[in-house]
This record gives sequence, C-alpha cells and structure tokens, in this order.
Amino acid sequence: MCGILGIVATTAVNQLLYDGLQVIQHRGQDAAGIATTEGGRFLMHKGSGLVRDVFRTRNMRNLQGNWGIGHVRYPTAGSADNPAEAQPFYVNSPFGLMLAHNGNLTNSEALKREMFLADLRHINTNSDSEVLLNVLAHELQAASNGCKLDEKAIFQAVAAVHRRCRGAYAAVVMIAGYGLLAFRDPYGIRPLVIGRNDAPAGTEWIVSSESVAVDALGFKLLRDVEPGEAIVIDMEGNFRSRACAESTVHAPCMFEYVYLARPDSLIDGVSVYEARLKMGEYLAAKFHRTMPHVEVDVVIPIPDSSRPAALEMANQLGVPYREGFVKNRYIGRTFIMPGQAVRRKSVRQKLNTIHQEFKGKRVLLVDDSIVRGTTSQEIVSMARDAGATKVYFASAAPPVRHANVYGIDMPTRAELIGSDRDEAEICAAIGADGLLYQDLDDLRASVQAINPSLQYFETSCFDGKYVTGDVTADYLHGIEHRRGSQPVTVEDTDGDPVANQLDLNLASGSSD
Repeated sequence: MCGILGIVATTAVNQLLYDGLQVIQHRGQDAAGIATTEGGRFLMHKGSGLVRDVFRTRNMRNLQGNWGIGHVRYPTAGSADNPAEAQPFYVNSPFGLMLAHNGNLTNSEALKREMFLADLRHINTNSDSEVLLNVLAHELQAASNGCKLDEKAIFQAVAAVHRRCRGAYAAVVMIAGYGLLAFRDPYGIRPLVIGRNDAPAGTEWIVSSESVAVDALGFKLLRDVEPGEAIVIDMEGNFRSRACAESTVHAPCMFEYVYLARPDSLIDGVSVYEARLKMGEYLAAKFHRTMPHVEVDVVIPIPDSSRPAALEMANQLGVPYREGFVKNRYIGRTFIMPGQAVRRKSVRQKLNTIHQEFKGKRVLLVDDSIVRGTTSQEIVSMARDAGATKVYFASAAPPVRHANVYGIDMPTRAELIGSDRDEAEICAAIGADGLLYQDLDDLRASVQAINPSLQYFETSCFDGKYVTGDVTADYLHGIEHRRGSQPVTVEDTDGDPVANQLDLNLASGSSD
C-alpha cells in the first residue's frame, strides 16, 4: 500500500502536491517524494519519513513548474529503511521518465532477469517500482522506434506493460516534454481516480489513489481509472484515455474497504464509510445469530477505521456506542511499523483508555481486522486493566490466514495469528472472553450493497485465492524463505471461475 498523486495545473503545482500527499499520508509513512518539471527539467525531492518531515521551505521552492507527481511509501517490497527506494524513480533513456507506483509486481524477479539479458537495463534497487519503470521505458522505446513520442506509442507501450507485468499496479508517470501518464492493472486491484477543475486559465487534472485528495484540493471527482486503462494528459491539458489491456476483470482489493482507505473516500463507486456501516450491520446480525446469550453493556471501537462498523453494530444491537480509547496521532500506525517488537511496544503509546467507559462493564470491542494479533492482545489487556468485567472482540473482516502479495505487508504465515489457529484458539491467544469474525460472504455483500456491479474482489488474505492466477506455492515459499519464516500453501483455484478466468485472460502475458 502506497499513495500516488499526479496533477496537471495552470499555476505552480508544488503546494497542491504537498497538500495532496498530506491527505493520503495514511497510505504510507516510510517515505515521501515529489517531482515536478519546469523549463524542460525534472525537479525532485524525496526522503524517508512523513510528508511534513521530508519537505522544508527550501525544498518546496525548488519544485517549480505547473505539473508533477507525488508519492508516499509504505514498504512491501524492497527494504523498509532504504532511502534510495523512496519514490518517484527516474530514468532518462529513451525519454525522461518519472514514475510513482502503488502495488506489487508478482513477477518482478523474472522481469529483472529479462531486462538484464534482453532489454540491457540495470536495476539499482530492490524495489519492484523501479522494475515497472524500466519495463515501461523499454516498451516506449520499442513503440516509438526511438523517435519522437506520440499518443499512439504511449498507449501501445502501456499495452505491452500489461502483457509483461503481473500483480497489482496503479502508476503515475511524468514524460519529459509530453505530459502525464497514469494507468491501472487489468484487475483494478489498487485504486486510482481522476478529478478535474475548470480553472480561469484552463482545465486542471488530478489523478490520485483516493478521492479524498481530489476533494481536499478543490477538484471535482470524475470517475475511477478503469482496470487496464491508461490516461494521458499533455502539457496543454488535453485528456485522452484508452483501454490498453487485452482482457480485464474488475477485482478491487477488499482490504481497501476494510482498513486501508479513508472513510470519506469513494473507491470504484463505493463509499468506504457506507461499506463499513454495512459491515457493522452484518456483524450485528451474526452476533445475534451465534452469540444470543452474550450480553454487553457498551460497544467501543478501536480507532480509527472501525468506527463506522462499531457505530452501526451498536445501533443494531441496541447497545450504547462509546469512545473508550484516545489515540495519540503522533505515533505511527502499528500495522505499518516494521518489526513485531516495535508494534507491540507502540500500542500503549498509541492508545490510552478512558477508564470510565470500561470500569465494571461488559464491553464489546470492534476492530476492522485482526492481522498479527499483537495489537488485539494488548487492547484486550488494556480494557481489563481499565476495569472491564468481560471483554468481547469483534472483527469487521474474516480471519486473515494467507499472504498478501499485492501491496499489503502481510507476507508470512508466522506473523498471522489466524494462519494456523481456529477462532477459539485466536480468542484464547488475544485473551478475550468471546470472539466474533465477519463472514467473507457478508463482507462481499457489504460492498456490493453500495455498488452491485462489482462482482469480484481480491480477497486472497482471507481465502488464499490469488486473482492474477500466477501466484504459486513456490512463489510463496520464496517470500517465506527471504523473510526467514515457514512456508505457506496456496489454495487450489480449479473450482473458482474468477481465478480461472483471470488466469486465461493474461496467460499470454506471463513472464514467470
């Protein structure tokens, strides 16, 4: 998970990019970067840390020009502590290109070998984003025959990228002397939206991971970038788009709706807030169905993303909703922080209890999900320390049992509390008096209730079915080996029409 932003404006773009990255800061706290262009030159500043820490006044003054891109990084592939992997990335052959990427390529190692042996390109970091950039650069050279670039060649190059690259990718690219390019993978796993502003001096455009940046910067949300689609905006503000993938199936990442996205975002026609309210509604129905004898005095969310689900659950149960935890916003999100020990230590620094809401009460805690279990265990302990007589725990998502390979840092079974435990064992491990998980079918229904046209979702971390059709047991074993963990298995998708359809769709593009 990262956040990307691209803007073509009629005035200086540096402040717009900075403000936009601040709005999508939740998508990555490891590093930030901005690149602009002015007078035929690329200008860039990037570094490790939050947006507010990376950029100073002197940096912003140097980022001149009316169009550019930005990125906030959350490490999933490569090294978390390597400043060289901050984005955007740059190449100057055959054209000057700057790229920012959200997602993860599942065949990046094979692509590296191809580029070294056939494309004669060298990759300097462990980032798959640099791989994506170099694949695009090679295909632009082939499509243009090394001559002047035009719209036809750009779309042809993106089509070739879709044939070669597997996995999840939403990208924004600056092409020197031409304009802004944005494209989304053929499954639409990671989000990307388009906005427009009719300014006095001409039309301005924005492309962002989430619609909140469009809203905050005063643009009007137009639509999502479609799976497999590429859009090109030239320096005069002319907009062109084309479907570049041979075949597509729309399967957005379910974890965006559960946890990753801000509640005020619209993703693929779905209000994240409304979807989370529906999750609470379905969760309450399951509570009535499976725990009819359990009585609770109060429903308390784990801030922030579980609030809508907890609110609706309390409404459906007829139980008071209360805020029982105060969040220290100057502590990073524990889910993003690398290292189990760091996450465990930071929980009590990040959250503090309001004792009055717990003392002598039977409390139902609601969280968006349970991933590693470290945070859940600490929170249950904090509730008991604050005087709760009973602590029940509800998750708005099903058990996370499998690796995510599409851009979320959940890569090994050893780190997932649900990988080899049933619900009773998980309940005991986190120290709760009772545990309630959302059913996967109900989770799908929560999103489809807002946009019925969405038929498929990327839900591999819950069911082990990988929509791109190329994730093998050997691939997952390789991830485990590099992380020094235990190997995992991949679900058989022979009976899954979505996985089979997707596998056939892109079989010609496999580079593994």
